[in-house]
Amino acid sequence: MKDLVTVQEKNTVKATNATQDDQVINMWLYGRSPKTVKEYKRNALEFLVFSGSPLRGTTVETLQEYVNSLSTLGLPSIRAKLSAVKSLFSYAHRIGYVPFNVGAVVELPKSKDTLAERILPESDVIRMIALEQNTRNKAILILLYAGGLRVSEIVNLTWNDVSYGSENIYLTVYGKGNKTRYITLARTQFEPIQGLYEGQSNAHIFRSQKGGALDQSQVNRIVKRSAKRAGIDKPVSPHWLRHAHASHSLDHGCPVHVLQSTLGHSSLTATSRYTHARPKEGSGNYLAI
Repeated sequence: MKDLVTVQEKNTVKATNATQDDQVINMWLYGRSPKTVKEYKRNALEFLVFSGSPLRGTTVETLQEYVNSLSTLGLPSIRAKLSAVKSLFSYAHRIGYVPFNVGAVVELPKSKDTLAERILPESDVIRMIALEQNTRNKAILILLYAGGLRVSEIVNLTWNDVSYGSENIYLTVYGKGNKTRYITLARTQFEPIQGLYEGQSNAHIFRSQKGGALDQSQVNRIVKRSAKRAGIDKPVSPHWLRHAHASHSLDHGCPVHVLQSTLGHSSLTATSRYTHARPKEGSGNYLAI
C-alpha cells in the first residue's frame, strides 16, 4: 500500500509548486464559470491590496479590519466580497499553502430572504407568454418557465441536447457546477420550441439574428420587455421564471425530490426554500378569531 497517495497528499504535492499568491488564486478559480472567475478574482485582489500582505502573512486582525472597512456597503456586496475571501483562504489552507484558515473566524452577515418577493403569480407568467408575439422570444419564455432553466443553460442548448420519447421530450442540460442533468417536458410544452428547428442538429436552439448563440443579456432584455408588456411593475429577470417554475409546480403537487432533480439542486435544503417562501398555512389559521 506504500504507493497509495491520499487526496490530502496529492493536494499538498500540488501546493509545493505554488510559491506565489497569484498561482494559488489561479488554482482556486480553475474550472469555475467566467462570471464567477471575474467576480471572485476582483474581490480577492481587492482584499490583498487592502491587506498589504501575502496570503501567508494575513492575520485574523487584518481580516477583521477588512470586514469593518466594508460597513458602508450594502449587505449583498459585503456578503459577495467576504464569500470570495473566505473561499480563497479555505482553499489555500486545504492545499497546504497557508498554515491555518484565518477566514474561518469570519461569519457572513445574514441577509433577509427575499425569495417570496421574486415569485410571480401564475396569471402574470401566463400573460407574459400570451402577449409575446415573436416566435423565438415566446419559445424562450416557455422553456425558461416550463423547464426551470437558468439563463446560462438556455443559451447553450443545442438540438443535439434534445431526445424524443413517445410522450415526453428530454433535454440534456449542462449546468452550474459543471453538472449534467435531464429535464422532462411534455410534447405540448416543447411544440413552440420545436418550431424553431431549421435542420441543423448541432445548432443552438435559440439563435441571434446573426445566426450565433444568444447572449445572456439578450435573454434578459427579452424577459424584461415581456414583463413590462404584461403590466408587471417589478424588476423581472429570467431567474424569476425559474422561481415561478419551482413555486407553481409545488403548488400543483410536484414532489420536492422531483423538483430538486429538475432544478439541479445538490440538496433538498435549497429546493425546500420554495416550500417556506409561500407556506400553505400557518398557526394563525388555528386561532378562534
